[in-house]
This record gives sequence, structure tokens and C-alpha cells, in this order.
Amino acid sequence: MADFESAEDDGGKKKSGLIVTIAVVLVLSLVAAGGGWMVGGIIAPQVDQPETAASAGSEGKDEKKEEEAEDKPRENVLALEPITTNLSYPSDNWIRIEVSLVFIDEPDQAMADRIHQDMLAYLRTVSLQQIEGPRGFQYLREDLRERVKLRSEGRVNDLLLRTFVIE
Repeated sequence: MADFESAEDDGGKKKSGLIVTIAVVLVLSLVAAGGGWMVGGIIAPQVDQPETAASAGSEGKDEKKEEEAEDKPRENVLALEPITTNLSYPSDNWIRIEVSLVFIDEPDQAMADRIHQDMLAYLRTVSLQQIEGPRGFQYLREDLRERVKLRSEGRVNDLLLRTFVIE
């Protein structure tokens, strides 16, 4: 009989151990889910809710008129003459780019000519290995954009590469 009673005690201990394990797993899962929700709320971008039509009232009509005025194209893009020059290494390779400058205000032709000459001088120092592949092209575009912004003292907003050919 003693053997029968000890078998029942082991079964009872196994059941209570299983219940404790399940409870611990459930508590840890809830803590993990709550932590994930909290971190997601911190990392996720905050999106402003659009105003309802009733609260916008007459302000919405004024904003629509302003947006329509902003949608009209401005003539502040100036296309530069194509730049064709040889690369520094190998010197028998040529590069040709066509660029447009996006001015913040009215385009300035004299400044555009200085920027054109600066870009020409810079492209003569570039080697083929520096501009190979998509990453090299991205670096070249960033370098040109930075030089344009410095040369224009902030009056040029952006640089648009229209064509890019290496021969």
C-alpha cells in the first residue's frame, strides 16, 4: 500500500509543477506583450489627426486657396549647359552631365555660371573608380549637391541631374 500512496503523491506534485509552469509562462507572455506595445508606441511616428469639416469651418476655405496658389509652378528651375570633361583617372574616359538648379527665389544667371565652372573643376578631379556603381553615383550626386549649396550660399535649394553619361 505504501507504494500506491507514494505514486499518488508524485502525480500530485507533477500536476502542481505543471500548473506553476503554465502560470509563469502566461505572466511572462503578458509582460512581453505589454513591453512590446509600449516600445512600439515610443518608436512609431506620431501622426496628426486631420481636423473634421465642422471644426475647420471657414479656415479650410482659406487654406484651400493658399494650397492652390502653392500648386502653381514657379519658374525657379534653371537648366545649366551640359558639362563634358575627362576624368582624372583614367584620363581617356569622359563624363557628360546635364544639371538643373532649383533656386529658392529668382534664378541668378551669374551664380549659375560660377556653379557650372565649379562643377566642371570638381568633375576633373574625380576618378572612374570613385563613381562606379550605384553607391558611387549617389556619392557623386551628394558631393555635387553639397558644393552647389556652399557655392550659392543657400540660395539654391536642390540639384537635379538630368543626364549622366560616362564614355
